[in-house]
Amino acid sequence: MSQGPLMPKATAVWLVENTSLSFDQIADFCKLHPLEVKGIADGEVAAGIKGLDPVSTGQLTREEIERAQTNPNHRMKVAVSKVKLPEVKRTKGPRYTPLSRRQDRPNAILWLLRNHPELKDAQVMRLVGTTKSTIQQIRERTHWNSGSLQPMDPVTLGLCSQIDLDFEVQRAAKDRPLVESAEGGATLMPPELSVLPEPEDHDADRRPGRDERLDADSVFARLKPMRKGEEDEDDDAY
Repeated sequence: MSQGPLMPKATAVWLVENTSLSFDQIADFCKLHPLEVKGIADGEVAAGIKGLDPVSTGQLTREEIERAQTNPNHRMKVAVSKVKLPEVKRTKGPRYTPLSRRQDRPNAILWLLRNHPELKDAQVMRLVGTTKSTIQQIRERTHWNSGSLQPMDPVTLGLCSQIDLDFEVQRAAKDRPLVESAEGGATLMPPELSVLPEPEDHDADRRPGRDERLDADSVFARLKPMRKGEEDEDDDAY
């Protein structure tokens, strides 16, 4: 199905008033019903609509109109614009929140502050579409409705998607330091402290080592003087 003009009824009004095209040709070009085009010609439809010249807007050429007027079977097509407009990049703005959900934003902010304290204010603003002052008021309990706030998951409330929340949480986790201070919460014990040292063996100095071997000759050499001394004592006794 080919593309029709930008303003079909206004274009049909102009074609009915300024050309001798058939109702079927106008209806086919403007993507309307032939009876609707007939109603435009009779003044029963599109009353008060000003005709739009498709030639001046670049949607149709004079040659195409003349070709269709001479041949009732010819079907006109929208002219391809030779001017390429630059693509408009969508700028990042504040997230739009429906009116029915705006009253739930403080509850969502409270949930994020309690369950994901690592998130920065800018991340919370992107997730629920709030302001930094509102986040500060809820954090300091100075919000006008602090007494009635209940922490609620922003994903459940429809303020953000689970993918967006997981992305911001992972991004905040990467920015966090590996070791936090004592005030920042509990951290894992460093490996050098978690590994217990081997118990000291106090009897090691008193036990011979594995490589030490008792020499039989040295033992007997020590015993010979003792044995000789005993024999001399026995001779004196006699």
